[in-house]
Amino acid sequence: MERPSSVEIVEAFWDAVWNGRDPERVDDFVVDDFVITSGGERVEGRENFKAWVAAFLATIDDLELEVVETFQNHDGSRVASRWRVRGRNNGILGTVPDGQPLSFTGTAVWAVREDGKLLHNWVERASWELYGRLTAAGRPAS
Repeated sequence: MERPSSVEIVEAFWDAVWNGRDPERVDDFVVDDFVITSGGERVEGRENFKAWVAAFLATIDDLELEVVETFQNHDGSRVASRWRVRGRNNGILGTVPDGQPLSFTGTAVWAVREDGKLLHNWVERASWELYGRLTAAGRPAS
């Protein structure tokens, strides 16, 4: 049986872990020594990554991750995604957990092993813009 494409694997990860709000599902997708680099900071190891996911999920109520587009290189060893997260503020970026609606975009580039396991994820998200919207008096987040 042929394995799913790298795009299908990454999109299944988004759905199971983020939309499913289930950090334990990380085990189904990543290698033991998985690394995420987000905003220039590295989180190394699957267990540390699961803790990072849980902490992030705790800052956004009703999180929904929408995949805008995902594509892979010729051999499936790299996948790139553009995405949007929506939800309600529960203290993201150290802001007051006021429940106001939030929305931000980001990109992710994944390294994918031949067997489909995820090796590394480099993430950039529109955090500065989100922080500005959440902390601006009288301005709703979009």
